[in-house]
Amino acid sequence: MLLEAEFVMELIVELGENLEVGHTPKGLLRLIPITGGSFVGPKLRGKILSGGYDWNTTLPDGTAHAFAKYALQTDDGVYISIENEGNLDSGAHPCMIKTTPRFQVMDGKYDWLRSGVFVGSLQGGRTDVPSVCIQIYKLK
Repeated sequence: MLLEAEFVMELIVELGENLEVGHTPKGLLRLIPITGGSFVGPKLRGKILSGGYDWNTTLPDGTAHAFAKYALQTDDGVYISIENEGNLDSGAHPCMIKTTPRFQVMDGKYDWLRSGVFVGSLQGGRTDVPSVCIQIYKLK
């Protein structure tokens, strides 16, 4: 049996300059500031708030682990917290990180984001601004 998925949203996440923490026991750690951006989907749209980070760790074999936490604000003023985590295999082509996003949001119009299984793909974003493009789907 194949799994089916419903498109939830596409995010264009704008990034600041990397802050290199350096080599740690878990690998080379970089903090990547999230400085803004936008998101759009069939049931929601809005902006990405500045202030989040991606804690990005690269192992000596080239495998990378991303863990990002940041906030969204819908066009109707609702705040949504998102944590998005994933791994990039060193041999993956094209360069895409498969992720598992998790949401926190108050009761109401967007509380459907709190249940179910979500998956995402993260790859390079716009060419005019440092960014990544994330597409998120909900498994049916």
